[in-house]
Amino acid sequence: MASLREATLRKLRRFSELRGKPVAAGEFWDVVAITAADEKQELAYKQQLSEKLKKKELPLGVQYHVFPDPAGTKIGNGGSTLCSLQRLEGLYGDKWDSFKVLLIHSGGYSQRLPNASALGKIFTALPLGEPIYQMLELKLAMYVDFPSHMRPGVLVTCADDIELYSTGDCEYIAFDQPGFTALAHPSSLTVGTTHGVFVLHSDGSLQHGDLEYRQCHRFLHKPTIENMHHFNAVHRQGSFGQQDMPGGDTACLPLHTEYVYTDSLFYMDHKSAKKLLDFYKSEGPLNCEIDAYGDFLQALGPGATAEYTRNTSHVTEEDSQLLDMRQKIFHLLKGTPLNVVVLNNSRFYHIGTTQEYLLHFTSDSTLKSELGLQSIAFSVSPSVPECSSETACVIHSTLDFGCCVAPGSVVEYSRLGPEVSIGENCIISSCVIAKAVVPAHSFLCSLSVKINGHLEYCTMVFGMEDNLKNSVKTLEDIKALQFFGVCFLSCLDIWNLKATEKLFSGNKMNLSLWTARIFPVCSSLSESVTASLGMINAVRSHSAFSLNNFKLLSIQEMLVYKDVQDMLAYREQIFLEISSNKKQSNLQKS
Repeated sequence: MASLREATLRKLRRFSELRGKPVAAGEFWDVVAITAADEKQELAYKQQLSEKLKKKELPLGVQYHVFPDPAGTKIGNGGSTLCSLQRLEGLYGDKWDSFKVLLIHSGGYSQRLPNASALGKIFTALPLGEPIYQMLELKLAMYVDFPSHMRPGVLVTCADDIELYSTGDCEYIAFDQPGFTALAHPSSLTVGTTHGVFVLHSDGSLQHGDLEYRQCHRFLHKPTIENMHHFNAVHRQGSFGQQDMPGGDTACLPLHTEYVYTDSLFYMDHKSAKKLLDFYKSEGPLNCEIDAYGDFLQALGPGATAEYTRNTSHVTEEDSQLLDMRQKIFHLLKGTPLNVVVLNNSRFYHIGTTQEYLLHFTSDSTLKSELGLQSIAFSVSPSVPECSSETACVIHSTLDFGCCVAPGSVVEYSRLGPEVSIGENCIISSCVIAKAVVPAHSFLCSLSVKINGHLEYCTMVFGMEDNLKNSVKTLEDIKALQFFGVCFLSCLDIWNLKATEKLFSGNKMNLSLWTARIFPVCSSLSESVTASLGMINAVRSHSAFSLNNFKLLSIQEMLVYKDVQDMLAYREQIFLEISSNKKQSNLQKS
């Protein structure tokens, strides 16, 4: 996969040249828009964007916007797309007819990767670059070639995936066809069941280049393997050698295996975007969840049928309004072409869960070698131990000599003292720890919170296997919840807390670790980590640790009270320490 690595490094270099400089007309996006779940998240995103622009970490002369979803019913990324189109027209009038827009979906509170919950998935740090790249910079770098080969329109992507690809020397991806254009990646049939799958018009050639332009007959959303076969979406690998098949979520396939082409990002030309906007304006506010992939793309291509509009197996809340809305979108878009850019030498990675995050940053992942991810990225740290297949990963942190981080763990935005030992498979985010042994499989993430004008700190902690989304409806059922693999009721006993309705924030029909008020609020970062570590150590040793004297918050409440400015100031302090340390060691070397 040397060609993939070279192509990726070239894009990173090109983006690096654009960082902090005004871009020429036509060479970059006119607008980069990021969606947010609500106004609170919108504010956090805007604060981070303005910091990045101030520090010259992004190309200048581009309009960066954050568009929050309207309050009320969840509207899904399809609904967010429609709202964003309306905001663009509101801001720019007819001028947006000529714009090339990158729209990144980053709404949602990232319950499966909670170190991204406070500041957003699109601002997840990567072990790469100086200053550190976050997902936003990586997206902009990987798409750096797109705008110059694109007609006005909107490119839609998600905040927690990474697409890497290489094309032949004189080839490039063009987004210049009417209708929709989607990228397609070869994947195993199992991967296809959790993605969109393209049924392509047959093309008689047996020669597969790195890049092919094809027409899509119809699009299947999270189909069963049986349906992939039934609709002729399955290809047999004959002319591909094994080395040509991608890895990542699109796992390496041995010779003669079956594979399908799965989706990632898509583009719609201005005419299609305008058609969707006019429809949204005529329909008024949405009362249901629309999926940009399932509900827009399934309506496209000559083979599309309305059958999917009645299938609600992938919907969180089914209602008659959704079925009605889907039918309307189907009839609106029916007959619109779906062009597919087949990238035979490409990979698609998802980094939306703690497992995926640890896998790609610490294990022998293909992503690591293709992106050039580092074990120690912009940090002051003793060297980290490496096993044959795993290493620790340290991002934007200062670790004293004597501090020990086991393989398979990630430390980001933290300060660890000499007597700190981190077990394997941990995520330690934004923590200050002077002295502690952190047990294996622990998740710790500290937040600055402002309550009644007072700045305080709170650290969420749980086991890597705990499911924060798992919820029960009644207090009797909370014994079904688990914290660090132990029955949650037993944990409450250990912490001297009572299982009452007051123990949970938010909707009382939805009781979970996310809404449990169990995390102590303290006056300093290090005290907050110590208190939360006391909780897990007590659970592991079955010894009492009373939380009665603390003010307690749930994760849900921490996100409401978070103080973004203080969290960014803390990161900046670490940044200055690392920079000054690097300067000194460079002086010593010279």
